[in-house]
Amino acid sequence: MKDVILVTGGAGFIGSNFIRYMLKKYNKYLIVNLDKLTYAGNLENLSDIQNNPNYRFIKGDISDTSLIYSIFNDLIPRYVVNFAAESHVDRSIKKPSIFIKTNILGTQTLLNAAKNIWLKNDKWKDNVKFLQISTDEVYGSLGPKGLFTESSCLSPHSPYSASKASADLIVQSYYHTFGMPINITRCSNNYGPYQFPEKLIPLMINNALHHKKLPVYGDGKQIRDWLYVEDHCRAIDRVLHFGRIGEIYNIGGNNERENIYVVKEIIKILRKITGDKQINDSLIQFVKDRPGHDRRYGIDATKIKKELNWQPKINFETGLKLTINWYLSHKEWINKVTSKGEVDYNI
Repeated sequence: MKDVILVTGGAGFIGSNFIRYMLKKYNKYLIVNLDKLTYAGNLENLSDIQNNPNYRFIKGDISDTSLIYSIFNDLIPRYVVNFAAESHVDRSIKKPSIFIKTNILGTQTLLNAAKNIWLKNDKWKDNVKFLQISTDEVYGSLGPKGLFTESSCLSPHSPYSASKASADLIVQSYYHTFGMPINITRCSNNYGPYQFPEKLIPLMINNALHHKKLPVYGDGKQIRDWLYVEDHCRAIDRVLHFGRIGEIYNIGGNNERENIYVVKEIIKILRKITGDKQINDSLIQFVKDRPGHDRRYGIDATKIKKELNWQPKINFETGLKLTINWYLSHKEWINKVTSKGEVDYNI
């Protein structure tokens, strides 16, 4: 009987890429994907592996206590990888209560179920792990110098990042209080295939292809560290199997870029590939900045590099070209996923 990895939020952007990565690399696991299928979670992301014998999908909410306990009792997963989260900053400003319920209470529900199943059975105690997937946004905003390390203070500036910081602290508390075997990863901005087009890169690609305005917050000089999603999946794999229990690992791409640079690069690459002269800088539209918009994020990934021998393989320019080519060849996917709900701008 194969060990079970319970992946929550596996129909979303990073989760679906992680499931595909794990199924390709390992044959020894049954990957169980629990997803609520909100607007940003779509089974179209996993249509190519839906019949894989090592994959199973369950539709459900991580806040549903009875469902979560039934899953843990029936499957006794060896690993839990918690991607499930409301992650759109702008939406968190409009409706913070949804973020509190899913990101905080949902995480606690998963932890309680794992604790009750794992820690009462000695044979599981040393062979299980709860991996919380977090974000660099919990650290707040950086000045022009320095990088976030795992020991940086948490200073979230939006309801979204506050809910993720809260979840991280709850996960840590279960380690210190109950001996729960946990890790937390905090990554920089992900990009790549299957990202819902409300985030900066896919939104700009989609809008530019339709000659729509490219909205850029403020002066566009906000800086983000960009991490190609496959590099992130490799890092999660390393932490899941080799991360020291109780530790936090930052996962950065070492690709800091201003948002306006990213937008202009997308324009340049799309114009070159398509030959469409209407895709140009005149599409850029500077809009009023978002409340509490962090100026800069930057991740120090020294710890995961030294301890787990991981570092990113894809530089930003290469990854951006790969991403643009993927979206150009998956226009039908874009049409399907955007039909589920309003696309709202977010970076």
